[in-house]
Amino acid sequence: MGFADQRFNVNLSILFTELPLLERPAAAAAAGFTAVELWWPWIDSPTPEQSELDALKKAIEDAGVQLTGLNFYAGQLPGPDRGALSVPGEESERFRANIDVAIAFAGSLGCTTFNALYGNRVDGVDPAEQDALALENLMLAARAVGQVGGTVLIEALNQPESPKCPIVSAPAAIEIMDKVNEATGLGNAKFLMDLYHLSMNGEDLPSVIESYAARTGHVQIADNPGRGAPGTGSLPLEELLDQLKKAGYDGWVGLEYKAGDRPSAEAFDWLPREARAAR
Repeated sequence: MGFADQRFNVNLSILFTELPLLERPAAAAAAGFTAVELWWPWIDSPTPEQSELDALKKAIEDAGVQLTGLNFYAGQLPGPDRGALSVPGEESERFRANIDVAIAFAGSLGCTTFNALYGNRVDGVDPAEQDALALENLMLAARAVGQVGGTVLIEALNQPESPKCPIVSAPAAIEIMDKVNEATGLGNAKFLMDLYHLSMNGEDLPSVIESYAARTGHVQIADNPGRGAPGTGSLPLEELLDQLKKAGYDGWVGLEYKAGDRPSAEAFDWLPREARAAR
């Protein structure tokens, strides 16, 4: 097996960021990839002008790549925020306003997979209040996504880099996922297994895969330490992806790593060009 047997996409919110947003899909295509994913690109607006949405749609279509995943509005990301849906007040309202916009934009490109980042704890707010709000907003998202046959992803981040986020372990993400599915009865909330974040938490990755592969809707990778390309750290990513595949996971593997001090186009030497196009 190995890397050549996986379906990879490139996260254009962390790779090719040396280029303007509208140039990144073509850059990914030039590097040999046929699929991409994105964090919500308009960090200041959950409801950008239609012209902005149309321009990004055209850039993706003109590049000939497939959009396979999109984050809902998540606040300042990259930046201090880790999501908006559990944050009372304006941020929660922004998340809600974004749901239909994100679904419509992604749907116009054939994408029905959405990452819903939980958000940080807020000083002076009861965690139980935030968790109740989060469940309410995740139910809204799951029901809206369910109308297009889609999936809502629940991602565990890592405690060292996201100390105010409460979802910093695989079991914590699974618990939220189960609550959403129980509340909606739809079963369309799934686990986003980011092997970098889980490794930063010190979790036993083979055990996580064994326990949760069947409930995983998406996988993301970066090496550790450093969050660089496979081979720049010490994680046995090829073996871990093989284990996932043997466990029945046949979805996308998002390349969500940093290129370092080189152009992003040079950060894929670990993956033969013939293995980059989706199969």
